[in-house]
Amino acid sequence: MPRNVLIAAAWMLFYSVQCGIAADSSDWRSWRGPLGSGSVEQGNFPVKFGAEKYLWRADLPGRGCSTPILLHDTIYLTSPADGKDALLSFGVDGKEKWRTVFDSENPGKHRNGSGSNASPITDGEAVFVFFKSGALAAVELDGKIRWKTNLVERFGPDTLFWDHGTSPVLTEKYVVMARMHQGESWLAAFDKRTGEIAWKIARNYTVPTECDHGYSTPVVMQHQGKESILIWGAEHLTIHNASDGQMTWSCGNFNPDGNKLWPAIATPVIVGDMAVIAYGRNDRGIPRLYGIRLTGTGDVTATNHIWKRDDLGTFVPTPAVYKGRVILVRDRGEVASIDPATGKTVWEGAFPKHRTNFYSSPLIAGDKLFAPREDGAVFVASIAGDKFEVLAENDMGESVIGSPIPVAGRLLIRGEKHLFCIAAE
Repeated sequence: MPRNVLIAAAWMLFYSVQCGIAADSSDWRSWRGPLGSGSVEQGNFPVKFGAEKYLWRADLPGRGCSTPILLHDTIYLTSPADGKDALLSFGVDGKEKWRTVFDSENPGKHRNGSGSNASPITDGEAVFVFFKSGALAAVELDGKIRWKTNLVERFGPDTLFWDHGTSPVLTEKYVVMARMHQGESWLAAFDKRTGEIAWKIARNYTVPTECDHGYSTPVVMQHQGKESILIWGAEHLTIHNASDGQMTWSCGNFNPDGNKLWPAIATPVIVGDMAVIAYGRNDRGIPRLYGIRLTGTGDVTATNHIWKRDDLGTFVPTPAVYKGRVILVRDRGEVASIDPATGKTVWEGAFPKHRTNFYSSPLIAGDKLFAPREDGAVFVASIAGDKFEVLAENDMGESVIGSPIPVAGRLLIRGEKHLFCIAAE
């Protein structure tokens, strides 16, 4: 069996065990789905829909930018409600089941930000949430708060120029949060059952202005046979042991020219033993895209940079993975499929040009690419057979920043005012 097939099978088994579900489950338990890839490669999903063409829509109590998740036919979504942070639960019929309210919201500063930017995650027994206010909590599936704490009160406020974007992730025992900003940056783990802190380690680097600001989400992975956590930010890619947080691997040299104002926003994607890192300022015509091999231990900066592109990248949207390729939806709507082993372009395409940007991370469902633009236009394209074809432009009538998720042949799309469920015609 080819090496890349073996690696892919191992990753699928690992994530299945971590999530406690089969790899082909319809559950979508975290922002980027059961394999962390932003994709599900089976199913038939809707193409044409819009603000007045949907199966159902539910009113939302406030403006949030997080992505919904799905567990056992129940939808969970964070949102402000009457000036407070809240976790909402909906049935797949769109009816609200319960609402758990926390303390006062810290609303966002960016036009496309909010106090509810971080997406929830579940291990099947509880839902874990984080808000810009600092609230970190575990909520039982009936809405009862298992535990809560406030990371701003405990560790100080963040100094990010814009709104917090990092979502919590789960290891076997812990819920893990990262803060990367100007000041004391850290990675911390909390017991999923009790909320007690298990470990907290500093992660500080001296870099140009704003380059230490990080909005990306950690990635749980296997490294050297151990459960580990991959972190991207402050011009460094690092791997940490999940049991104690200790760094076991690091790679730098992502900004040798010392450019300023390069925060880390897009989360890395992993294909086999390669990580693809989008950096630079694609929004300003200064893209960077790196292919890093995730082998070895210690400082691998000199050996594990496999390829680099300075003509292609993405600033905000996190790429997705489809049939072993990395699919980028760039900030202005250009699209590319990249071979992660070589960095070479397999195909390119583009959505219609517009004055607004793409902030949502794309979804691949079946053989279709779903890409919301910030003004609420949701594009659908076929990417079957290494060919790109725009199939539809759907106007949702309100801003869309969160990522769409698949639900048994349907789509959930979180807009500024509503949660939409879209069914195939």
